[in-house]
Amino acid sequence: MKKIGILFGQENTFPQAFVDRVNQKAVDGITAEFVRIEEVEQAVATDYAVIIDRISQDVPFYRAYLKNAALTGTAVINNPFWWSADEKFFNNALAVQLGVPVPKTLLLPSKARPDDTNENSFRNLSMFDWNKAFEKIGFPAFMKPHAGGGWKSVYKVDNPEQAWRAYDETGQLVMLYQEAIDFTDYFRCYCLGGKDVLIMPYEPRNAPHQRYQTEMKTQGEEGEKLLATIKDYVLRLCQGLGYDFNTVEFAVRDGIPIAIDFGNPAPDADINSVGPENFEWVVEHAANLAIERAQAQQPGRDNLTWGTFVQKSARQTAIASTDGEAGVGAAVHQTNDLGANPPKPAPKKAAPPKKPAAPTPVAPEGEVPKPAPKAKAPKPTPDADAPAKPKKPAPKK
Repeated sequence: MKKIGILFGQENTFPQAFVDRVNQKAVDGITAEFVRIEEVEQAVATDYAVIIDRISQDVPFYRAYLKNAALTGTAVINNPFWWSADEKFFNNALAVQLGVPVPKTLLLPSKARPDDTNENSFRNLSMFDWNKAFEKIGFPAFMKPHAGGGWKSVYKVDNPEQAWRAYDETGQLVMLYQEAIDFTDYFRCYCLGGKDVLIMPYEPRNAPHQRYQTEMKTQGEEGEKLLATIKDYVLRLCQGLGYDFNTVEFAVRDGIPIAIDFGNPAPDADINSVGPENFEWVVEHAANLAIERAQAQQPGRDNLTWGTFVQKSARQTAIASTDGEAGVGAAVHQTNDLGANPPKPAPKKAAPPKKPAAPTPVAPEGEVPKPAPKAKAPKPTPDADAPAKPKKPAPKK
């Protein structure tokens, strides 16, 4: 029996619906349940062939658990190693290489220094030129964390004063400074398994529970071409990143879909926000995906999905020569914290020469004469002319 588990946090509707759907399908040798974690030991496999991850972005313990599970053969959706590595600025750069339009974006150094750093930690960093940034990006613009989500610490700015004021509030966060897209249509798209796509009209300016309550503005032949382009871009991004379960957002400007946000490996799937029809689609396709992965899972093997970016890098690395030498480094003597050589030890003083051994005494011959009685010596009288002994100087305080 192969078990499929779902690891989740505060959400309620999707996890139970997912487990119920998998079990309702009654696929031979497959069952689903909520993940149960007791003891986590390194390199020890879990009981799960597949785990759907919905919470490890917020709980580091779960992320470590999932990496260990993946190492020992569990197919984790989504890949916890890549999820730990990617962030929005890199994703934007990758999108450019994949041929998907994205907003013009700059990376900002954090306003406050990271812990355990000082001015010397930033010797390679030149002063950021805000005027050049304003000229390149324009207004309005968005300032948001380069890693993260949930619309946390996101600012919309319309002039330099607002930009500086927002930046002053960001602390140690590394931020993106990104052009705002004046859009006519906006879409949020589910992508599961790198092949199934659901394109949903979306209005991010509405209240959260009303964002899916909108309609597509572009109609007719232009609308059909737009939807086909969006699907193509969704597949390029999700296959490039290697995410099995993701959402991608597009703002349409002058008929061109521009990818705004496309690293959402635990996307909203609550029936109260996405609506019953969208909810049904994601539950059904998530269940099918998990069953497929469980059937294909091989215990003890790597059962993760890796994006085309990583696959290409791995192939290039494999081609490189593995011939080389292994050596043993020289012993390193203790140094001070600046890396300077330690002072040389003072040379040892030479040992004083040994005194010649005393001659061996020879016993005298004949009788030993008795010594004459000693006369008592008179006590010396003080001599007034004798020099007095110098007093030792008192020790300096």
